[in-house]
Amino acid sequence: MMAASPSAAGGFTISGLSVRKSEEIADLIDLFSKTQYRAKEVTPRVEMIEKRCLELFARDYKYSIISNSNGEVCGHYPRQIVFLEYESTEVDRDRFESTVQITKLQDLVNRSKMARCRGRFVCPVILYNGKHICRSATLAGWGELYGRTGYNYIFSGGSDDTWTESEEVPEEDGAVRNGESQLFDKVRGHDIKLLRYLSVRYICDLMVENKKVKFGLNVTSSEKVDKAQRYADFTLLSVPYPGCEFFKDYKDKDYTAEGLVFNWNQDYVDAPLTIPVRFTQNLNIDWTQYQLSPEVPEESPEQNLPSLSAC
Repeated sequence: MMAASPSAAGGFTISGLSVRKSEEIADLIDLFSKTQYRAKEVTPRVEMIEKRCLELFARDYKYSIISNSNGEVCGHYPRQIVFLEYESTEVDRDRFESTVQITKLQDLVNRSKMARCRGRFVCPVILYNGKHICRSATLAGWGELYGRTGYNYIFSGGSDDTWTESEEVPEEDGAVRNGESQLFDKVRGHDIKLLRYLSVRYICDLMVENKKVKFGLNVTSSEKVDKAQRYADFTLLSVPYPGCEFFKDYKDKDYTAEGLVFNWNQDYVDAPLTIPVRFTQNLNIDWTQYQLSPEVPEESPEQNLPSLSAC
């Protein structure tokens, strides 16, 4: 049995090795919060972090890897995308088989990635009691979708017909509208196939708006406002949460949350808080306090903090 004792450096010592966990975690969080990850621009430090993550996953899980070495699947996801198959120990590591085939999963990922903003497809990140908790981006709007399909067409030598669909076009052009509807059917259909393959039943929508508009274009869209109701078979939870624009203010305040309040009364904030009663009835939470008013007395900055944590 190894003896552990406090070290002078503030960590603890095991077999003569000083482990400064708190400092390492703080350093990692600092790197994560201030540096944007790009799969094509990985530094030796990031390579070390990636390797360590795989080592930690291997302690508790049997997993497979989706290759993303140069960001060809998604430039903002890790170069080795981990798919956790099941919890394991060394004794039973190869005793079970996952119901998900990694080759089929990779094929669904490649087909569905255009459906979501910046190619951020539905990706399992946490395995809990045999269920996958996934992350993704919001649905891509017709502006981004056509921009990406055009880019892929040009750089594939004009042979890319895998993605062909969209939404929100002029009323007078029925032929274009029909073509765009077919494009959305196809791309979002692939997205839904991936969701079903991963046995996803619930979708938590964090957008504070139903559709994000940039320069007059609908660039992203929520599943709950899909006109064709393609996602009607899933349970949709609308839990509006401020996005990166708001947290830029947090960065500008030198990462200090004091006095930082999200204004829920802005014109573009139109997504309601909608959670099925069966999930909330036993929680004893006053949900009317979720979206707090920004009018908080300046002399009591501590009252602002629930607005940041609740939103």
